[in-house]
Amino acid sequence: MKNFEPYYAVIFTSTRTNGDNEYATMAKTMEDLAMQQPGFLGVESARNDIGITVSYWKTLDDISAWKQQTNHILAQKLGKTNWYEWYKVRICKVEREYEFFK
Repeated sequence: MKNFEPYYAVIFTSTRTNGDNEYATMAKTMEDLAMQQPGFLGVESARNDIGITVSYWKTLDDISAWKQQTNHILAQKLGKTNWYEWYKVRICKVEREYEFFK
């Protein structure tokens, strides 16, 4: 078994408003910016009726710093006014992981 360091997952679930309203551009910008932040480990995303984006971080302090990043604050405000009907954020500690692939 490989050495495993626990880390954190920020689970963002949402329903969108109608139309793009520059959402795709901002989503790509935020993903690129998050990748530059200390403690960022990765991101996974899917959207159908409900969107789910999970970002992974080394520490809770890293997550807090990302939440307070200036451009991310702007995106959060625009999300409330332009892009989301509803959203929920959950922060979880990942203590174990495993995977399967062919």
